[in-house]
Order: sequence, then C-alpha cells, then structure tokens
Amino acid sequence: MSFLSKFFTSSYLGVDIGTSSIKVAEVTYAANRFKLKNYGILESYGHLERMNDALQTSSLKLYESETVELLRALLNKMKPGSRKAIASIPAFASFVTLLDLPVMSNEETLQAMPFQARQFIPLPISEVAVDWVKVGEFEDEGGGKKQQVLLIAVPQERIQKYQKIFSSAGLDLIYLEIEGLALTRSLIGSDPTPTIILDIGSRSTNILISDQGALRMNAQTDFAGGTLTQAISNGLNIDVRRAEKLKKQRGLQGVGGEQELSTLMYSYLDAILGEVGRVREKYETSYNIKIERMILSGGTALLPGINDYIKKQTSLPVVRANPFAKIEYAPNLEPIINDLGPMLAVATGLGIRGLL
Repeated sequence: MSFLSKFFTSSYLGVDIGTSSIKVAEVTYAANRFKLKNYGILESYGHLERMNDALQTSSLKLYESETVELLRALLNKMKPGSRKAIASIPAFASFVTLLDLPVMSNEETLQAMPFQARQFIPLPISEVAVDWVKVGEFEDEGGGKKQQVLLIAVPQERIQKYQKIFSSAGLDLIYLEIEGLALTRSLIGSDPTPTIILDIGSRSTNILISDQGALRMNAQTDFAGGTLTQAISNGLNIDVRRAEKLKKQRGLQGVGGEQELSTLMYSYLDAILGEVGRVREKYETSYNIKIERMILSGGTALLPGINDYIKKQTSLPVVRANPFAKIEYAPNLEPIINDLGPMLAVATGLGIRGLL
C-alpha cells in the first residue's frame, strides 16, 4: 500500500550529504503536485584550507560526529514538519554498472545478480548490499532480445554509518539511494531524451547518462569545484577563501587582466570534460545512440560562463539543472530559484522518492 503513503505522511526530507555541505529539501504532495515545503543548505569551507577536512571522502571515510553536529544545526534552523528522511549515497561510495543480460523473469534475474556482482564489485559480496533496477530492453546484432539492468552495490559499512548518523540526528531513515537515481528523477523524469547530467560538486564530479527516462551509466572523477579553487589559489598565490570568492564572482567571464582567472581553470575543466567524452563515447558506441544534451548540476553549475564554455567544448546544448520545473515552490523564492536548482537537485529527487 505504498501508493497511499503520500496521504498519510505530509512530507519527506531529502538529505544530500556531500563532501563539504549538507542540503535538505522537504517535499510534500498536494493537489496532484509535488511542492517544495522547506529547504536548508549548510556549507563547510574547512575543506578548502585542509584537503582532508571533508564530511566524507572517496576512501570510504565518513566523519560521523561532525556530520551529526552539522545536520542537527541545519534541522534546528529549518524546523521541518517531518522527521522521515531519504538520504543519498555519493557516486564514490557506491559501485554502479550497466549489464546487458538475456531477457528473463524477475526471479531468474534475482538469482543471477549475485554471480554478476562478484564479477564487477571489488569487495566480497558479504560486505556489500546489492540491488538492481531493470532500465530497458533492446535487440542485439543477432536479433536476440536483451535486457539492461543497472547493478548497484553499497558497502555495508557505509550503510551502517548513515543509520547511526540519522538516528543520532533524530531522523527516521526510510531509504538510501545513489545520487544518480535521485538526479535522474528530479531533472529528467520520464523525458526520453538521451542526456548527460554533469554534477560538479566540491570534491567529486558525477557523470550520468539518462536515456528513455532511466539512469543508464554512472561514472565519477575527483576533479571538481575544489580543484578549480585550488588552481586559482596556487596560480595567484592568494588565500583559498579569496580564491573561492573570486571563482564564484568572475567565473570564466574574465576579460583583460581578469582573463588569467579563467585560464587557470581551463585545464582542470578540460580534464572533467575529457572524462565526460570518454563516458559519452562508450555509451554512444555500445548502443548506437547519440547524446542530445547536457544538464549541469552541483554548485559549480553556477559558475559564470561555464555553460558557454562546455557547450563550445562538447558541441552539446547545455542547460542549468532545474528540479523545480514541475515542482511548486513559494512565490518569494522566485528571485533565487534558478540558483537553488543545481544545489538542491539531489535533495529534491530524494524527497520525491519518499512520496512515490
């Protein structure tokens, strides 16, 4: 009776714990529409000055006490109407791969998953939680019917830490979901257009491919927004907080003497786009499908001039993430809603998940 949940729970909290920030979106459902009821964003800048000072890292470290403290502070400020939460698992803390398997029943697929997982997951099966989602079917070159299955595995250690954090913060953790699924839900929905979602965070960049409204591929690189900040700091010999401020203010639109600011960031942006190109080529070659657009998400999507630069480098239409295109929000948010979109895309997708 999960379809009745939206009538018995007024709202759900989508909680996106990143490497340097916590973002929460409280989503409710009324009059056949989802609505942003409340939100909160708490950013920590210590990671800029100390590279190891992050809420969680790709080495599977998750700093529980610091995260609980920050999450409590954010919730105290928000005063949400719900304590039921859905949290995201970052790309670097999960293993995701797209499998092409013969078409079979759900029961047969379920039996095949442990064997498939052993081939692709670099950890013992006993140490991970394995899930899978069927995302489509196709015919191979010989005319045989195949199904595409997205295999997902998350270390049990990470799950247990999330459970402790949310319990300590006074939240009821209902679901855990990888960021890619939340982003696809909030930014793509049922749109069939083959799309790259480039989610540039502070310490990690998530590269997703959505096709026919489903997540098909998920890759990750450690080049990210913090890398651009460090490049400016080192290149101009200035404090990292000053570098972060300059990056956000000027971005890639510098002229004259300010052009140096953009130049310092180009090589690192190109490294991100090089990985995007590799993922794009692999998908287009494997399935004979052309990617038609790119959606930029994450805080770095707000960098002035980044859309035009990426459009020029990739020859793709590039738009800023807007999870609120089909979600209602308070009228007083209108002046800032375009800036909130890229930052709250994951949290919004998680909030919606609780109401489905």
